Amino acid sequence: MNLNQQIPDAGTASELLASAKWWTPDGKGGADCSLCPRSCRIPEGATGFCGARKNVSGKLRSIAYGRPAAIHIDPIEKKPFAEFLPGTKTFSLGSFGCNLECSFCQNHHLSRGTFTNSDEIPYYAPDMILMSAIKARCESISFTYNEPIIWAEYALDVAKLAKTKKIPIIFVSNAFVSPRAADEIFPFVDAANFDMKGFSEEFYSSMTGGSLAPVLDSILHFHKLGKHLEICNLIIPGKNDSDEMLAAFANWVLDKLGPHVPIHFTAYHPDYKFLKAPNTPRDTLIKAKKIANDAGLRHIYLGNI
Repeated sequence: MNLNQQIPDAGTASELLASAKWWTPDGKGGADCSLCPRSCRIPEGATGFCGARKNVSGKLRSIAYGRPAAIHIDPIEKKPFAEFLPGTKTFSLGSFGCNLECSFCQNHHLSRGTFTNSDEIPYYAPDMILMSAIKARCESISFTYNEPIIWAEYALDVAKLAKTKKIPIIFVSNAFVSPRAADEIFPFVDAANFDMKGFSEEFYSSMTGGSLAPVLDSILHFHKLGKHLEICNLIIPGKNDSDEMLAAFANWVLDKLGPHVPIHFTAYHPDYKFLKAPNTPRDTLIKAKKIANDAGLRHIYLGNI
């Protein structure tokens, strides 16, 4: 969807770099980012791990601010959401970058994309996103496709405007965010679908370059705010499909979140750097659903089958 025709003078990336939040100077020209658990120390002229935050003259800037690399109108079920505004359209946008590096990423053209030629990416002010969502008769705005947290400054500005029109904000996120940032971001998010990559520290370390513990903390934080929460688990044969891991995940959800949080088990297809595993068999998803039901979970959905 091309909105740039409605913006006569978008400007260049160098003119529009926005000030980043959640960082402190290190006293030597570097910037210590506290947006996510990576806590990147970013030297002058460099970007953080996510590729969306850059140290410019000792100050951290958001390269991604106002520069969505993908804008679409989607059915909300595609996010996937099963129990939030079913049957409606959502105005979806994503940018480049991610703070995890999943070897199996199903959307790596965005998550691993860069802003090398960002002058060519149009700038969309937050009010343009809101007006476009209203014009398209979308009942929500979704930050999706890549990790929303890495351009949270922009998401917050859009969210604050959306609140004036009572349009819900959705995050489809990996939940890899610092408690400090979550305190400021989550209150402005109405619904989230958090990715559960695999229920073990070993899986997160070897397959995503991240850690499970901060993800669980973020999910609990969001749930305690009383917001609408759904969780999606991409099932990869031979990696996170064991009965033991699926049962551990289901039991954690039941114990910490209760029996009524919607859970989506979705099928993997070989992509990006991890091409060893086959497509997830239908029977594996059915098994995952049975394990979750047996644990006491009541809202289980299967996807990509």
